[in-house]
Amino acid sequence: MTLAAHYGQGKLGLSIELFPPKTKPGEQALMHHVEQLIQFRPDYITCTYGAGGSTRAKTLEIIAQVKRRFQLPVASHLTCVNASVDQLRDYLRESERQGIDYIVALRGDPPKDESEFKATPGGLQHANELVALIRAEFPQFGIAVAGYPETHQEAVSPESDLQHLKRKVETGADIVITQLFYDNRDFFRFRECVEEVGIGVPLVPGILPVTNLAQIQRITAMCGAQLPAEFVAALSKHDDPEYQFRVGVDFATRQVQDLISHDVPGIHFYVLNKSQATSEILTALNLDRQP
Repeated sequence: MTLAAHYGQGKLGLSIELFPPKTKPGEQALMHHVEQLIQFRPDYITCTYGAGGSTRAKTLEIIAQVKRRFQLPVASHLTCVNASVDQLRDYLRESERQGIDYIVALRGDPPKDESEFKATPGGLQHANELVALIRAEFPQFGIAVAGYPETHQEAVSPESDLQHLKRKVETGADIVITQLFYDNRDFFRFRECVEEVGIGVPLVPGILPVTNLAQIQRITAMCGAQLPAEFVAALSKHDDPEYQFRVGVDFATRQVQDLISHDVPGIHFYVLNKSQATSEILTALNLDRQP
């Protein structure tokens, strides 16, 4: 099945994003959580990797293991960071050998010790160049790219950010998955702008359920997403982990229900290698995930 075919025709697409654990016990725990999430019949599962491409090989190992064990389509993230074109080709060839179905093509963030992205000698500068490489030389892969409802932090303007997204789609991306966000109005405005510039591929909202206030404040500070003041106030009432988990899950459940009621083609969950929050949200929504 093509990547775009997971969306449309009255079907709500569902995907889940993992990251590679650092330890063997972490891998075992991850597979347990994936097993729990499989009950909700996701269409495919993706796996990211660490800053600077530090876990690139581990990403491929983990996502290939997920495919073998659970017999689901899978996607590997791939960025331009610290990689020449030849190294990118090598990764794509190995992904093909491992049976990977899709690629999430990203420019990637600068390494932690660098303030701005710099292309590797012999490498690529922009995500659309990576999309073009994949489409030209590895056309069997479906391609997802990132979109930013609150505008990419490095973009000179929302308009230029949209034009860059349009280039990624025009060079071959099948779908757009958004950065996390917590005010659906940001997504709806972004969707209108995407449609106005002529981007017609599925635009899939990315959702990260909040389970801990301090954790999400660190994450949003890094990616530039905003937390609604009333949501922060609710989370701040108690330091109790179970209280914050419950507030976050309830918020995400309402957020996803609102998105579904406004005809999004699917939902992409950033699960942080855990299953409980996303499982509770999907159970509460009672989605029909029959094939």
